[in-house]
Amino acid sequence: VQLQASGGGLVQAGGSLRLACTASGSIFSINVMGWFRQAPGKQRELVAETVTRGDTTYADSVKGRFTISRDIAKNTVYLQMNSLKPEDSAVYYCSARGVRTWELHIPNDYWGQGTLVTVSS
Repeated sequence: VQLQASGGGLVQAGGSLRLACTASGSIFSINVMGWFRQAPGKQRELVAETVTRGDTTYADSVKGRFTISRDIAKNTVYLQMNSLKPEDSAVYYCSARGVRTWELHIPNDYWGQGTLVTVSS
């Protein structure tokens, strides 16, 4: 199973970016897909995640500005980021938790390679 993220880049404060992450491989199901971020010198933190049944969780710092969505059929998760602030600058990592493959139904967790988001003031 591999996760490929895209959509990062440089944007001015107040601007928008949309991240996408697609999981590929012999995937039977994925329980949770989401986004974490890590800024220099800081710990990785949850940004947002969504469960298959539709429940979503957001970090307080992004509520009202970011929206997570998911295309279950495509094993893809999106993160629409609006009203970006310089403090949103970080490497954003896609995650997939509770992944079951057709060969092995024991759930595992996977991470994408990260995509850099830089917000200039």
